[in-house]
Amino acid sequence: MIKGKFIDNLPKVYGIYTGGFIGFIILMAIGEQMGMTAKAIGVAFVAFTIFIYALIGYLSRTAQADAYYVAGRQVPTVFNGMATAADWMSGASFVAMAGGIYFKGYGYMALLVGWTGGYILVATLLAPYLRKFGCYTVPDFVGTRYGGNLARLCAVIVLTVASFTYVTAQINATGTIASVALDIDFKYAVYIGLISILLCSMLGGMRAVTWTQVAQYIVLIIAYLLPIFWISNKMGAGFFPHFMLADEVARIGELEQQFGFVKNSAADLATVPKGLAGITKAHSAVNATPWAFISLALAMMMGTASLPHVMMRYFTTPSVKAARKSVGWSLFFIFLLYSSAPMLATLSKLSLIDPTLPTGIIGKSFAEVQSLDWFQNWNSANLMFISDFNGNGTLELNEFFMGGKAVVLATPEIAGLPYVISGLVAAGGMAAAMSTADGLILAIANAISHDVYYKMIDPKAETAKRLLVARVLLVVIGFAGATIAAMEIQGILGSVIWAFDFAMSGLFFPLVLGVWWKRANRQGAIAGMILGLGSAIWYLVWVRTGGSGFLGLTQLTFGIFGAGVSFISMVVVSLLTAEPDAATQKMVDEVRIPSGRTVTGK
Repeated sequence: MIKGKFIDNLPKVYGIYTGGFIGFIILMAIGEQMGMTAKAIGVAFVAFTIFIYALIGYLSRTAQADAYYVAGRQVPTVFNGMATAADWMSGASFVAMAGGIYFKGYGYMALLVGWTGGYILVATLLAPYLRKFGCYTVPDFVGTRYGGNLARLCAVIVLTVASFTYVTAQINATGTIASVALDIDFKYAVYIGLISILLCSMLGGMRAVTWTQVAQYIVLIIAYLLPIFWISNKMGAGFFPHFMLADEVARIGELEQQFGFVKNSAADLATVPKGLAGITKAHSAVNATPWAFISLALAMMMGTASLPHVMMRYFTTPSVKAARKSVGWSLFFIFLLYSSAPMLATLSKLSLIDPTLPTGIIGKSFAEVQSLDWFQNWNSANLMFISDFNGNGTLELNEFFMGGKAVVLATPEIAGLPYVISGLVAAGGMAAAMSTADGLILAIANAISHDVYYKMIDPKAETAKRLLVARVLLVVIGFAGATIAAMEIQGILGSVIWAFDFAMSGLFFPLVLGVWWKRANRQGAIAGMILGLGSAIWYLVWVRTGGSGFLGLTQLTFGIFGAGVSFISMVVVSLLTAEPDAATQKMVDEVRIPSGRTVTGK
């Protein structure tokens, strides 16, 4: 029996939740043995987990501004670390990252280095100091630090551009999973995914999202790690593959040399469905030079320290000290998944291309491959494709194509695991995408409702009216994101990387210099945000339309160009204009002491 306050019983509450979820997995496994269909299992997993998240969101409903915007600043460090990890490990991390490594090799390991290393910047440069400001949102910090509505509005614009780009990727991921699990068209599935996202955040804001994200982290980490351990043990690579995959990596190298990489003709590739890649596409531009790797890692590090929905998580901790501890827990929980993505990519590729394994398909007849249940499932979802380019009736390495987001979702089926594991992975992917989408949509809606509506348009607005505006914005922003996601303008991973680049272009230096340089002023911050974001957008368009770019910066690393412009313009303009007043400089001095009371209360 649970007695006392919810906050005081969190270990017991989530222990019961975890036990219940494991019990549900066992129940589905029994159902599969008794003849339950694969589709029924997939629907049950997705529906059950969404119901639980929606229930948590409903039970966390609130009409208090402090609870809605910052969860009452009562989230313990360990649980805030889990919520941050869930907020962070998006559909890109869960669904697309292993696919990027699968197809494009070590170059995409730069994402792991950058995304994890970014938390070092967060811990040392920003999190405890932003918490000490006692603000609700990132634009709230900018408005408080630099003063004036124009600076606040510029921060809202950068936040909206970055977060909206990011949220389209998450809705894309939920739509992909929902389309496969529910067997419906992707363009409709994105709206199913959106509705499930809104159910978690509509009534309770940050409080509901926080407790939902803790539950989602438990689901996604179980769903990611269990198949890896199972497949590795089944293939003889050891139960814990993180330290035992040297032979498997070497084996993939041998097989690639044995089969050879055959470049497909333009005519052949024209028959391949949009968005699918072949294994022969493994050596991409991101692998070309050490600078390509370093620049991508650097962009992801700076982007991590600029993303508003990540920074918002540290406004929810009870104290400045707790914010720093929370970053440490976040890194630990993120490490559990990030260290596993290369393992999954390796095991997945080996399962497909090793002819000595029962699951290997290279060298088999087309008729045999086409008859496989898992191939039919994913081919009908437009995420797998084979074509007999050379006409010999045998599947060659260059004749198999797969969507990057299918690597994680399809591997349990390919490896011959019970379908209940595929249902679990689908639930985990939904949890990862939903948790990040919740945080992103909430970041945009809160910034507009709090920083534009309340701070600039109607400072006397009652709490009920402010929260109504925030909830309406959640729906509007969400449906706009789903509409863009349905167009499939960019893949999941590409959209996420763009979001990081946009965020760092406009916010990294205004945030960092706002804490560490007293001379930074309002005019400099405004120049840094406007010119940084504007130059980044210009550079992206230029490179996408055939421009050669500067210093080897590509459409994946254009944020470095934007951040450079932001830094230079911010420093120059700040030095050419009047320094901040004495009260502001004293406030900055106080903020740098990572302990004590908050500088500005709300």
